[in-house]
Amino acid sequence: MATPLSGIQHGGGVAVMAGATNQLELSNKRSCSKSSASPIRIFLFFHKAIRSELDALHRAAMAFASDPSSDIKPLLERYHFLRSIYKHHCNAEDEVIFPALDIRVKNVARTYSLEHEGESFLFDQLFTLLDPNMHNEESCRRELASCTGALETSISQHMSKEEEQVFPLLTEKFSFEEQASLVWQFLCSIPVNMMAEFLPWLSSSISSDERQDMRKWFRRVIPKEELLQQIIFTWMDGEKINKKRKSCIDHSELKSPTDSEASTSICSIDKGQCACESSNTGKREILLPDRCPANSTLDRPVDEILHWHKAIKRELNDIAEAARMIQLSGDFSDLSTFNKRLQFIAEVCIFHSIAEDKVIFPAVDAELSFAQEHAEEESEFEKFRCLIESIESAGANSSYAEFYSKLCSHADHIMGTIEKHFHNEEVQVLPLARQHFSPRKQRELLYQSLCVMPLRLIECVLPWLVGSLSEEEARSFLYNMHMAAPASDIALVTLFSGWACKGRPSNVCLSSTAIGCCPAKLLTGNTEGPAKACACTSFTPVQSVSVGLKDDHERQVKCGNSSQRDERNVSDHSGSTNISKVSFGSQSCCVPGLGVNSNNSLVTAKSLRSLSFSPSAPSLNSSLFNWETDVSLTTSGHVTRPIDNIFKFHKAISKDLEFLDVESGKLNDCSEAVLREFNGRFRLLWGLYRAHSNAEDDIVFPALESRETLHNVSHSYTLDHKQEEELFENISSTLAELSELHRNIMSTGLSRRNSVSSDHNDNLQRYNELATRVQGMCKSIKVTLDQHILREELELWPLFDRHVSLEEQDKLVGRIIGTTGAEVLQSMLPWVTSALTQEEQNKMMDTWKQATKNTMFSEWLDEWWEGKPSASSQASASTSNDVISEGTDVHEALDQSDNTFKPGWKDIFRMNQNELESEIRKVSRDLTLDPRRKDYLIQNLMTSRWIAAQQKLPQARTGEALDGEDVLGCSPSYRDPDREIFGCEHYKRNCKVRAACCGKLYTCRFCHDKVSDHSMDRKATSEMMCMKCLEIQPVGPVCVTPSCNGLSMAKYYCSYCKFFDDERTVYHCPFCNLCRLGKGLGVDFFHCMTCNCCLGIKLLDHKCREKSLETNCPICCDFMFTSSESVRALPCGHYMHSACFQAYAHTHYICPICSKSMGDMSVYFGMLDALMASEVLPEEYQDRCQDILCNDCDKKGSAAFHWLYHKCGFCGSYNTRVIKVDRNPDCVN
Repeated sequence: MATPLSGIQHGGGVAVMAGATNQLELSNKRSCSKSSASPIRIFLFFHKAIRSELDALHRAAMAFASDPSSDIKPLLERYHFLRSIYKHHCNAEDEVIFPALDIRVKNVARTYSLEHEGESFLFDQLFTLLDPNMHNEESCRRELASCTGALETSISQHMSKEEEQVFPLLTEKFSFEEQASLVWQFLCSIPVNMMAEFLPWLSSSISSDERQDMRKWFRRVIPKEELLQQIIFTWMDGEKINKKRKSCIDHSELKSPTDSEASTSICSIDKGQCACESSNTGKREILLPDRCPANSTLDRPVDEILHWHKAIKRELNDIAEAARMIQLSGDFSDLSTFNKRLQFIAEVCIFHSIAEDKVIFPAVDAELSFAQEHAEEESEFEKFRCLIESIESAGANSSYAEFYSKLCSHADHIMGTIEKHFHNEEVQVLPLARQHFSPRKQRELLYQSLCVMPLRLIECVLPWLVGSLSEEEARSFLYNMHMAAPASDIALVTLFSGWACKGRPSNVCLSSTAIGCCPAKLLTGNTEGPAKACACTSFTPVQSVSVGLKDDHERQVKCGNSSQRDERNVSDHSGSTNISKVSFGSQSCCVPGLGVNSNNSLVTAKSLRSLSFSPSAPSLNSSLFNWETDVSLTTSGHVTRPIDNIFKFHKAISKDLEFLDVESGKLNDCSEAVLREFNGRFRLLWGLYRAHSNAEDDIVFPALESRETLHNVSHSYTLDHKQEEELFENISSTLAELSELHRNIMSTGLSRRNSVSSDHNDNLQRYNELATRVQGMCKSIKVTLDQHILREELELWPLFDRHVSLEEQDKLVGRIIGTTGAEVLQSMLPWVTSALTQEEQNKMMDTWKQATKNTMFSEWLDEWWEGKPSASSQASASTSNDVISEGTDVHEALDQSDNTFKPGWKDIFRMNQNELESEIRKVSRDLTLDPRRKDYLIQNLMTSRWIAAQQKLPQARTGEALDGEDVLGCSPSYRDPDREIFGCEHYKRNCKVRAACCGKLYTCRFCHDKVSDHSMDRKATSEMMCMKCLEIQPVGPVCVTPSCNGLSMAKYYCSYCKFFDDERTVYHCPFCNLCRLGKGLGVDFFHCMTCNCCLGIKLLDHKCREKSLETNCPICCDFMFTSSESVRALPCGHYMHSACFQAYAHTHYICPICSKSMGDMSVYFGMLDALMASEVLPEEYQDRCQDILCNDCDKKGSAAFHWLYHKCGFCGSYNTRVIKVDRNPDCVN
């Protein structure tokens, strides 16, 4: 795979968020400061290199999009390289970092693993655009540039979140040694062939100072073994020559031996000493066994594939036999060991198939593929693993008998599938490889296949494979490996040879055949002097390689001459496989081990499989997340939950994102209509998304985090919201600049006429650049939000089923709706419902009505949905924490679902007296009516004759001149006559309203009610008079008379309540269906759906009482729900006017309704304690007791006799009442 080109010119626009780089750099600096003394700092270097590559790739894509003659091949190479690098980076995190973090800190890692999957999907989308048949189209080129920008944004945001959340947790929760171990495991989990490209690329992507810093940290992370450090730094520096190799190789004889010479010049050796000791000249003699078979792999190295096949089949046979033994014995106690063994062979098979798919088959025949067979084998292994886990999870609660036959049949089926597959490969592939490739080429292919595995797995696999070979086969295997390795890999192949020797039961240094001297002496540079035995093989023989038979906490044995590293295994992963653990003798192996847990890397294996040939990303429901909580994606047959309706907003968001993504491509046409529509749609989406994300951050996420087992589950999504808000802000600023530029273009285009303006051309060019940038930004925000929504539904949605009851979900929905103002609801409801089916709309509205059943929401919805009035205009400034209302609760129309009497005014006017009395009795007997509505109907029925007469009066006098006469109030009124400010004593406004009941003009309803014997229905108002021009006109926010030039009637106008206010900050609550003082729901007030009242935002935690405000004040008896006075909430949940409370509290401290204390009375009760202690009762009362009931704690008890004060023995309150008086000599005070 080619490394990326460095000389890419920076041309074209940048289709990512403006200022994103600066933000990411700031985040990077913050993370660096936190982890400057931590091995985790190495990951910051990785992130910087990836960001640099993403930026360069995006610029290259933009240049490709702007230049139709450019070649896509260099760009394609860069895409492949970046995808491979980033994929392996993610795989190593999923295998090492996230499982370790999940043990220490729950609910963090899963989100980032899901993000890795989403990014993999983005890469797949990019590669579909790189189809040679498509990339010549201009639209495809622009789409490729936009998708590249979206990929850059997505990955940059992901890495920024890791730096803000994951890295600080790693630094905080893990010791220095544990962090170093994690980084080393991370490196050992990346395939060898990728490490050889990854580290040189990483070094070239950072500054020289950072490179030195990284080398310093690598020295502290890598085990203090010369060979291991040499391998890593050789990769990092990209060295081509290893000087140590020259000391053991005769260049004149072994520079490049022919294959025929190699097969005949190897002679037998004394099995008691190393080959390097047979010569004192320092030249390496090529040694061969006494007998070389005609079909030796020295002649046909590709036949070593047969060794892999035999070893895999032998292991599978052992597993099948073990399954049968379990069936016969019925002993499932050692299933964990069996499972580890199965996972190891599954990992070997997957990596073996990856090597064939990526290395062997493409070289033999580009059309040859066994991808389907490899995928089927992986699926079979997964089914087997799931069966074993189901047996383990059943435990003692289930009989194992039902699993016996399945276990054996699965083992036999896998064995049969593998044997058939291997046979087909041996018949179809190996003959072609023998025919078309020289032995040298065959060795190179096999060596490249081995390097597809990570170091961690190779350390386990080589002893396992070599242990299954004969001595001659093992010598040939090591020789071929050594001869195929490039000069720069001498240290690596030395390590491989040493590991391979650990699989042999004899005391022979097999590696000397290939290397020419013992690896131990190669490390020290000493090739002289006799040795009785090779250090490489100084361990006791083993009959077979065991899988996971010992505790995973044991460390691998290191070089005998070097000090052992500190224990750095930070976690005991249940799925770890210790396949390379063998029984060592007293002498340590001279070739060092990696010193890492042999964790099962099926995560890496499966992801590599998808990277190698799969056209799409792995399923999010795959076994990639076996270590995490299972998530069911099936919703069919699912009972509708209240919280599901919140997620219906996701559907509407996705629909608008798709619109913006498509329509942004039309902005280059410079059409004013397109730009205006796009701008409006974007503003709508941004506002509604902000309301949705705020509801999640303030209500939904805290509800999940309140569960002990769900701590940290939402932090990542909160960070997403911040990043997405920045994206919206950047798009908004770019759109504003684009709109301004469009106006300039239109003005200069109209004025230039016959002359060509250079400014006009410059503006056009700048406009196209900005339009292209907006298109890329829209692609970025679409991709980001789509992935965010998907992760929420995968991870968070199922949690509500397990942790939040339906009643709690109803309350959550109520709280969310209760912080949403009428203006937002007016925009939100049509927006959401347009994206839903009719059934989904009905379910959503049913849920909303259920959550708001105690409120006037249905009434407001009916009024608005039918009439679709204009939104209320909002004013600014007011900081009231009390509940303040200004309005009335008179409503003409009842809920449409009621089957009760609903007469209109015309029906009432046509009734005779008997009919009216009959209807009044019918309404009075109707128990389904709300008492307030019942009173309203009865009152209006009783006064209907008078109302009818009053309504005829203005109709008769229409058009008559009333000069000098103020019968209808057709004259201005003033709030401040001196300054000629229109209004009245109640409100400042520039209009009068015409009462529908009597046809007269009044400044407000209070002015009407003050001089009339009836109340004014403000919502029935349809006409107003502008007090400047004195023209009567339809009620509205501005005067429609041309002479007034659009004079505003007030800063605030409510189309529901027909209410005007030019002084205060007012909002309309759709749940009270009234206008109230305040900045609005979700700002300084919220509506409690149980209490059915608007409360200050500080009262979120209050005691709820159903419809508690729909009652009279206990002091003044005024109806509080529609009262214009401020209301105070008491601790017991009752309410009274604030002014009434102040007057009442001067003489009382108990609630007049429930008698509980109205506040903290500890100081007062302390004073009473002192008073009681100083008093001495007369002798005749000292032996009396009184049974009391405490009003505060509701407990009964006894207290010493007193005329006034009786203290509760439970809570210490004096708020008690006497139940009974007894003469009891044993009474205790």
